[in-house]
Amino acid sequence: MSMQQTALVVGGTGRTGGRVLEQLLRRGVAVRAIVRSADRLPSGLADDPGLTVVEADLLSLDVAGLAMHVRGCDAVVSCLGHVATPRGIFGAPRDLVADASRLLCQAIRESHPHDPIRFVLMSSVSVNHPAGLDTRRGALERRALRALCGVLPPARDNQRAADFLHDDVGADSPFVQWVAVRPDTLREGDVSDYELHPTLVSSIFRPDSTNMANVAHFMCELVTDAETWDNWRGKLPVIINAPSAGA
Repeated sequence: MSMQQTALVVGGTGRTGGRVLEQLLRRGVAVRAIVRSADRLPSGLADDPGLTVVEADLLSLDVAGLAMHVRGCDAVVSCLGHVATPRGIFGAPRDLVADASRLLCQAIRESHPHDPIRFVLMSSVSVNHPAGLDTRRGALERRALRALCGVLPPARDNQRAADFLHDDVGADSPFVQWVAVRPDTLREGDVSDYELHPTLVSSIFRPDSTNMANVAHFMCELVTDAETWDNWRGKLPVIINAPSAGA
């Protein structure tokens, strides 16, 4: 990687995405943020000299145009998600996360990077590991999640995005390496102690909690720390608050 890392961030106006922007900039990473409106960026960030803002609807960009924004980046971070309103849950685009993941990975390939670019996706514990490694999840819970995916588009969307990374991008792409981060119930709060697990540790019926600041911290570690990246590359780590962090 270059002396100063550069990351492209999408979803940076969201509650977790804004924290990712702030933490990356504090770490000295040059950030390119594609947002629909710069007015929705966290307060004070728009004037940060390390931040380049591109106002655009991500899914309206073509692959060649997006590749220009990807070119020169060491990492691409997606914090996109569905807003918890009826319109956000049931309205278009229903496949926001999956379609954005496909588009971003296509743009990475189109940019022909010398070294593979790290793609970090914010996912969810509602997502089943595509390789069937989540043995903690029993038959009843799996049936409940299948029903959830049938009723709620965001659950299906997140699963499709994870399936795409695992099945289509795979482990041997010369252009893209990936991690899909699975937090449990998202909470406010500062960065605190947290735990990382390769598979699920709790049930959707008795969920754990994850501070959004902790999700952002781990995603930034994946961008900036080689050892962290090597430990989790090609995996779907589950992140939860440590017991000492409280609920």
